Amino acid sequence: MYASSNIARAGYQADQVAFVAALDRAHARSFHSYFTQYVLTDDETGYIAVDEGDYGALPKTMLDRVVDTVPTKLTDEF
Repeated sequence: MYASSNIARAGYQADQVAFVAALDRAHARSFHSYFTQYVLTDDETGYIAVDEGDYGALPKTMLDRVVDTVPTKLTDEF
């Protein structure tokens, strides 16, 4: 069972190395950002990590490509 329909569409051809690299990048960025990090499918590189703060609310075309999210580790509420 796949957790995402985007991964299911890619099937066995999914580039796991690119996915793990994008997920690692999203986790690393989450420690330095107040925004959620997203891992998206990408036709050229396989997967990419984007910061919600870079785009504001993600457009529908990007939301359809989300395969994983990493919440922020920063908070300004103490």
